[in-house]
Amino acid sequence: MSELLVAAPMRIEAALISSASRTLRGTGWPLVRKTGMGPGRSKAAAGELAGAGASAMLVLGFCGGLDASSVPGEVIVAQEVYSAGDEGHSDERVRCDLAHQLVHRLTGRGLKVRAGDVVCVSRLALGERRAQLHAGGAIAVDMESVWLAAGAGGRPFGVVRVVLDSPEHELLRVQALAGALRAASALRRVAGALHEWAPAV
Repeated sequence: MSELLVAAPMRIEAALISSASRTLRGTGWPLVRKTGMGPGRSKAAAGELAGAGASAMLVLGFCGGLDASSVPGEVIVAQEVYSAGDEGHSDERVRCDLAHQLVHRLTGRGLKVRAGDVVCVSRLALGERRAQLHAGGAIAVDMESVWLAAGAGGRPFGVVRVVLDSPEHELLRVQALAGALRAASALRRVAGALHEWAPAV
């Protein structure tokens, strides 16, 4: 059985992860699954993930930063993931029990790494919406992690997200391309750092 199941919500994320593993020797990522973007696709994918043979599950991809210190390329290791309470979703909160191991693995590799809570929403969070979500205690936002968590099926679970945009670096601004390139590079470096990593379970 493979040690690690990696859920990558978007095609570009899965491609970057696979690209990083191909440049390294060894078996690479045992199981990488593209799950689709948003809560609907994530809930649908969770059933398939639950049936995949692996001893632990990791969600890996991009996110939005929520505070002023956040910059594209920053690595967020989730301690908890939870659904936004004002979008009509059921109140879901999942603890990420691999957080400590992931921070230890990624620190000291030239990456800016922070641990904190990630809030999950149905639509892209821009402008004032970021401030609202940050006020709830999260440092980053994505559209999948809490709903993908069910796919862990009781196995150890972790979430690593790379900031694609933030309050000072909105996606719709002219400088967004440079930030996106930094984020893509960081995601490949994270994938490389986790290459053949076997979490203690």
